[in-house]
Amino acid sequence: MNSKASITRRGFTQILGAGAAFAALRPLDVVASSVRPSTPAPLTEGTSAAVVRLSSNENPYGPAAGALKAMTDGFSLAWRYPDEYYDELAAALAKLNNVPVDHILLGNGSGEILKVAAMAFSGTTRKTIVADPTFEAIGRHAQNNGSEVVKVPLTANYHHDLSKMQAASSEAGLIYVCNPNNPTASITPKAEVRAFLNNVPRKAVVLIDEAYHHYVETSDYESVMPLIKEYSNLVVARTFSKIYGMAGLRCGYCVARPENIQLMRTHQVWDSINIMAIVAALASLKDDEHVAQGRRSNRETRKYVEAELDKLRFSYIPSEANFMMIDLRREVRPIISSLRDKGVEVGRFFPPLPNFMRVTIGTRPQMETFLSTFRTLLA
Repeated sequence: MNSKASITRRGFTQILGAGAAFAALRPLDVVASSVRPSTPAPLTEGTSAAVVRLSSNENPYGPAAGALKAMTDGFSLAWRYPDEYYDELAAALAKLNNVPVDHILLGNGSGEILKVAAMAFSGTTRKTIVADPTFEAIGRHAQNNGSEVVKVPLTANYHHDLSKMQAASSEAGLIYVCNPNNPTASITPKAEVRAFLNNVPRKAVVLIDEAYHHYVETSDYESVMPLIKEYSNLVVARTFSKIYGMAGLRCGYCVARPENIQLMRTHQVWDSINIMAIVAALASLKDDEHVAQGRRSNRETRKYVEAELDKLRFSYIPSEANFMMIDLRREVRPIISSLRDKGVEVGRFFPPLPNFMRVTIGTRPQMETFLSTFRTLLA
């Protein structure tokens, strides 16, 4: 490392240290109210600032205080390309996940990770196996890469049907498992996942998307991150968009064997991670309390919503994420439209579950507004 790089990195560390100190001084709720409104400001003209946005599974509490401070101080780095600092974040994530640094690939959100995985492991002669419904992005990327996408319906209790996915995997190059699953907020039990990894052909790469990992509370779930050491065909994706509240910054990563990392990297845009995202991500990793507080707030608000839905006698899929799927017992699209007309945005329509509405768990005031409007339309 040359002296110029050393000086820059020392300055970079000082920025992160200042952010951590700021986080220690200011509680999350103070920062959220003074720096970032609980409902994001509109991004397009003609949109009311009063809109309650519960449509994209965003974290309404925003980034950690230290991340906000680090970003502010980090403006001085904006003239630099991010590759010099990429290694800083990769090393921190390797340490966090107890893997060598060559097992880490950063992405412009986990969305980029999904895209480069589809490019690397699917194709005209390699099928892609996904659940139905699940997060659609990887299926679209695979189709664009010439891959046949095989959709396997979820089980009656909204698990991935791993036995049927395995049965369909003989010609697969890529198998996608979103756990917890989007849009259902359900988990696939750890014993089923382990058995699947043991039995699926090793020529098929299994990408397990753990975007909502931090919200899970059931003991029937486990992260498969430690299993990277056992399974050469396993890739695990994570994101800073959810519990860390950084959806707008676009920062994600995956952990995989080096040979798979290299295959994915060949399809990646150079310098796809920006400096602000790196600074914020590094500061966020230093603030365990922000994660814990976000989990507590999500749990408490979700339980409030569940109790109110119980009173109204609407059922829902048990949630292990920061959103939930509510059974409206009728076609959902008119309700989505009516809620939007009244200033409440909820999730998009999912054809396999035409009577279910996906709702992000926002702040308590946001959910009170949602429930008031919901009662007016449906109770």
